[in-house]
Amino acid sequence: MKSSPPPFLEVERISKRFPGVKALSEVSLQVGAGESIAVIGENGAGKSTLMKILAGIQSPDSGTIRVEGKPVEIRGVTDALELGIALIHQELNLCDNLSVGANIYLGREPKKLGWIDQAQVNALSRKYLDQVGLKVDPRKTLADLSIGQQQLVEIAKALSCNARLLIMDEPTSSLSAREVERLFEVIQSLRASGVSIVYISHRLSEVHRVCDRVVALRDGQNSGELAREEISHDNMVRLMVGRSLDQFYAHQPMTPGEVVLRVNNVRTNAHPHNEISFELRAGEIVGLAGLVGAGRTELLETLFGIHPPERGTIEVSGKPATIRSPQDAIAHEMFLVPEDRKQQGLVLPMDVGQNTTLPGLHRLSTFSWIDPRQEQKLADDMVQRMRVKTPSTRQIIQYLSGGNQQKVVIAKWLAMNPKILLLDEPTRGIDVGAKHEIYELMEELARKGVAILFVSSEMEEILGMADRVLVMHEGAMSGELSRDQLSEEAVMHLATGQQLTAAE
Repeated sequence: MKSSPPPFLEVERISKRFPGVKALSEVSLQVGAGESIAVIGENGAGKSTLMKILAGIQSPDSGTIRVEGKPVEIRGVTDALELGIALIHQELNLCDNLSVGANIYLGREPKKLGWIDQAQVNALSRKYLDQVGLKVDPRKTLADLSIGQQQLVEIAKALSCNARLLIMDEPTSSLSAREVERLFEVIQSLRASGVSIVYISHRLSEVHRVCDRVVALRDGQNSGELAREEISHDNMVRLMVGRSLDQFYAHQPMTPGEVVLRVNNVRTNAHPHNEISFELRAGEIVGLAGLVGAGRTELLETLFGIHPPERGTIEVSGKPATIRSPQDAIAHEMFLVPEDRKQQGLVLPMDVGQNTTLPGLHRLSTFSWIDPRQEQKLADDMVQRMRVKTPSTRQIIQYLSGGNQQKVVIAKWLAMNPKILLLDEPTRGIDVGAKHEIYELMEELARKGVAILFVSSEMEEILGMADRVLVMHEGAMSGELSRDQLSEEAVMHLATGQQLTAAE
């Protein structure tokens, strides 16, 4: 009887330790040729560490890796690529000032008489661009492409290195709905040609669409697997967090209090021809919905003073508020948790405690001297309140998982006792367990009278957490939906610039 061929990739009992943290403990998985598997888990579960080991970015402390049944050592990215393993990073690893073809063959350019053979670069690039279904001229500058198109260029680049296994890390986090559908088509095409896929995403609805099997990690260990017919949201959540989330969204609508924020005919610098007006009440959770580019982030940045309004007025608790800088917003007890926590919300080389207490140091000082005991107590209290998973408040924050970093971004403002909290994509790129904790926190703050305005691109989040929803379209407020009017259809109707009929 003829034996079946071994899986393309076998990982057996891989372990990895960092100072103070055991990231992986005897983790194993297999990926067959042309198979698509999802690796899921909460932030800090070990997914990124495992993928970096497979891609040659980090080395394991122990364990075995086999490719087509043969033990291999992956000592660097070059080794991984030679074995046919390529990692498509969440933040694309491309040069937007170069052409598409130059990006695909960067560092591996074919030469002619010692010079780069540009004609050959373009000809070879077209082959791989066609394979991913991207109809663009290889001579086109990468910066002229959309994020979704750039991601396809990244995949074409990996295929040009003869990749036989693609690791996709949160591949849809910055894509439009249409670009997501196109990516799924490319994945199916690649699988049909024998390319294996390891798919990492916190969007569990995507896993069922593109994956044959699910491998779950929890606390750096295997926590279980799901076959195709077993894949469901509840089963995946159970494996990731070790429990069922019977009530995922914590929201219980309450009667709002007085108006704490009134925006009158405000124009943002991004959309200076459109006027925006709305109110926000104490104890209210209001969602801000819209398509990419609708102006949601720009509105929050205007309210926080990053980009002062072009015109219009803002009132806080019934009094005019001149907000020309973040310091002005902070003085009115209005705080912003930005979309990009690493670039705008944290100081990565500093530790957890320093990031937590940084905005409020003036409250901990006497005659310009900071009381270290008060600072430590505040840091400890906020880390405990937010349930931040960290060895100590002295841990450098860049080594925390994304979900725990997000908790620290929120914690630093909670320590300032906010009246108004602006949240821009508060759960982007974090796991299902951390999402649930942030929803519970939003609910707790609303009960205490904090007014919350949050931007989200996840429809379930908007529908699950908002008392009412403001919808934006091309820099203007296109409509408002009360709790009893909320539906995906109604939100999308307004987000595309249409008006609701009386029946809707």
